[in-house]
Amino acid sequence: MRLLIIGAGFAGMYAALSAARLRDIQGVSPDDLQIALIAPEPTLVVRPRLYEPKPETLTAPLLDVLEAIDVDYVQGSAEAIDTEARTVHIAAAKGAKKSLSYDRLVIATGSRLFRPNLPGLAEHGFSVDSLDDAIALDRHLHGLADRPAVNGRDTVVIAGGGFTGIEAATELPARLRKIFGKDTKSRVIIVERNGAIAPDMGEGPRPLIEEALRKLGVETRLGAGVTSLDKSGVTLSTGEHIETETVVWAAGIRAAPLTTQIPAERDKFGRLLVDRDLRVPGVAGVFATGDAARAACDDDGNYALMSCQHATRMGAFAGNNAAAELLGVPTRPYHQKAYVTCLDLGEAGALFTRGWERKVEMVGDVAKKTKQEINTVWIYPPKAERAAALASADPERVTDL
Repeated sequence: MRLLIIGAGFAGMYAALSAARLRDIQGVSPDDLQIALIAPEPTLVVRPRLYEPKPETLTAPLLDVLEAIDVDYVQGSAEAIDTEARTVHIAAAKGAKKSLSYDRLVIATGSRLFRPNLPGLAEHGFSVDSLDDAIALDRHLHGLADRPAVNGRDTVVIAGGGFTGIEAATELPARLRKIFGKDTKSRVIIVERNGAIAPDMGEGPRPLIEEALRKLGVETRLGAGVTSLDKSGVTLSTGEHIETETVVWAAGIRAAPLTTQIPAERDKFGRLLVDRDLRVPGVAGVFATGDAARAACDDDGNYALMSCQHATRMGAFAGNNAAAELLGVPTRPYHQKAYVTCLDLGEAGALFTRGWERKVEMVGDVAKKTKQEINTVWIYPPKAERAAALASADPERVTDL
């Protein structure tokens, strides 16, 4: 029997750990249930931290962990899925192609930044969506120091005032001072189409976010969108033109394109609709998880968000349940009633909320300490020690906050 997992992000990593855990509990050998993870590199990109400086350091190796739990690593990119033949076609190194059959498949392919067909965006826009994107932005920012301080060199425009946009914007004042010098008067401007910053956060946390932006000198343009980019800067839907050499696009994400190859229903973000066990209804043998899946967290109408917090726990349930079907043991319905947010606010600290109503529990330096612990400890892979790694993937305990 073979269980394939596509993706080495948070959901894919925990799917592998959890499937191996159940296999171990049931006393089944790796030869009788082969678990394999397909990804271009055996590396976890710590995507929630890509707004920080030195993004090239924000990865964690997975190969030793996978070897410790007897999960095979298959290097390459899954480029086609045949759900009738139960086969995944893989593009490997140097143009090589190969195919692997599966008995169960877990799609943990994550998400991608939504890039609209906007004039100048491809040529002049940056992002912190992927490791390569974040590295390109970091190099660009450092390269600005060699240019004259004119024509908006010291101005950065962030398109999107959600989580990613706010964390990128509040980190930038300190980053720019380190690059240009402490006396540089840089400008950071968030452009948000909604009439309020952080549109998904609600009325409780928003005043705290707005105060942090004021403290850091971050400007906002609300009720406006970016309509075009060129070498001179950006033009907004209000008609305003802002001179800048740096535009960071942070306006929404979509499920990775591979999900379109599954003949099943998807939501407006491209996520596959799944049942409570994270199966894709109507497609035998296929599970979806993380940012690739739209899954109910509870019976109150709350659905998993496209976030690391939900991806890790969803991955653990998906891996467990895919393995459970093959081993003939009961599955565990996914649930995630605990929900917190921890928003980095740069030198203004952080904001920690609990519950879907986002009740504020911590702010400032106290919340910042929690954010740093989450970012540097909690979300990293477990140590490459078999017993500890498997124990970390109990679906009922992953991200149990």
